[in-house]
Amino acid sequence: SVIQRERNLGYGGRTVQVVPDVPNEVIERIENATDRAQADFTLIEIGGTVGEYENILFLDAARLMRMKYPDQVKNILVSYMPVPGSLGEMKTKPTQQAVRTMMAAGLYPDFVIARSTFQIDEPRKKKLAMFSNVHAEQVIGSPDVKSIYEIPLVFEQQAFGDKMLKSFGLPAAPEKKVVKWKKLLSSIANTKGEVKIGVIGKYFSTGDFTLSDAYISVIEAIKHASWANGRAPKLVWLNSEAYEKSSAKLKELDQLDGVVIPGGFGSRGIEGKIKVIKYCRENKIPYLGLCYGMQCAVIEYARNVLKLKDAHTTEINPNTTHPVIHLLPGQEEKLKEGSYGGTLRLGSYPCKLAPNSMARKAYGTALVDERHRHRYEFNNEYRETLEKAGLVISGVNPEQNLVEIVELKNHPFFVGVQFHPEFQSRPLHPHPLFKAFVKAA
Repeated sequence: SVIQRERNLGYGGRTVQVVPDVPNEVIERIENATDRAQADFTLIEIGGTVGEYENILFLDAARLMRMKYPDQVKNILVSYMPVPGSLGEMKTKPTQQAVRTMMAAGLYPDFVIARSTFQIDEPRKKKLAMFSNVHAEQVIGSPDVKSIYEIPLVFEQQAFGDKMLKSFGLPAAPEKKVVKWKKLLSSIANTKGEVKIGVIGKYFSTGDFTLSDAYISVIEAIKHASWANGRAPKLVWLNSEAYEKSSAKLKELDQLDGVVIPGGFGSRGIEGKIKVIKYCRENKIPYLGLCYGMQCAVIEYARNVLKLKDAHTTEINPNTTHPVIHLLPGQEEKLKEGSYGGTLRLGSYPCKLAPNSMARKAYGTALVDERHRHRYEFNNEYRETLEKAGLVISGVNPEQNLVEIVELKNHPFFVGVQFHPEFQSRPLHPHPLFKAFVKAA
């Protein structure tokens, strides 16, 4: 943006430099987002570790913001406090070093959140305060807990919210609105039985470890819906590529209560996903497909019910004779030129729901708004044929007549959505589609 603005003479011919012009662009975007949202507070996470190259320009933006708004900007350092197994003692030295590195970038912490296996004790709070230029009461403990949803109450017990308000010169909160949150924690602690959900993906594996955070929004949405149904979620990570190598492995899906295929892109693992969807459809296993998971469901139905063996998405096979999933209208020329920027269908769009459909019953309303992030769409040329073959089109964007939801009759739950409902799920307000899916599971 800075380069484009300079080329358009947006800086009036003056010298443009990485600093301060890139940090200023960051600040301007934060200000614009805050104004549009009419927010009382804007919370900004600068990811990574203080001192690494990737975040230095954002640290400088924070420094400049503090100079520009000295009474309106506060800095919080989240730092890990290790407890080496061989010593059994919480060490403050890494955090002391992190504070010094932060200061070298021109930033001073107003609060330090001490992330650790255990709650930080008073002696270490005082030690951090002495070496980190903060008061002991500004060191907030964040220990390991069974559920991340316990953390707000952990902070509440330390009056973190009131201390933060005080630092801004604002009065303490008049009443504590934690009753609903406590009720949520009670429902998490008092679930009656499990619900076993398989998440089929391809981004789990990283060496010897499982990287479940790749689908964090989906995982949390499943949790919200499970607790709302009085069940403890048991998530099983399944690699779609394994089913490409062995169809016999599909039998393990019988041990699941439901299956979710989240969003994604690319050819890797897609045939395994299609095999999973076929198995769920034929064996009445509750299925929820999100974005790519919906597109794969359409491909599977076209191949195995309509017998269009070549059916595919043009993303994977541009030469397919049956492109049941194809590019957004008007985007082909851009992609031919290698211009991928701005070609996503991004943001919130309305969706009109068909009467008596699973989706309509789940939402309890005829019109919803859902968030999108995709480039390929259901091909309406195949709509009539697929509907005649039994695929139910239960959600359509009324503005562009784009198919948003497909489902099946005579199935416990089989729904594919082009959008990302997981983005709108909240701990106290689970998404209705996820609630209906988990209930069926």
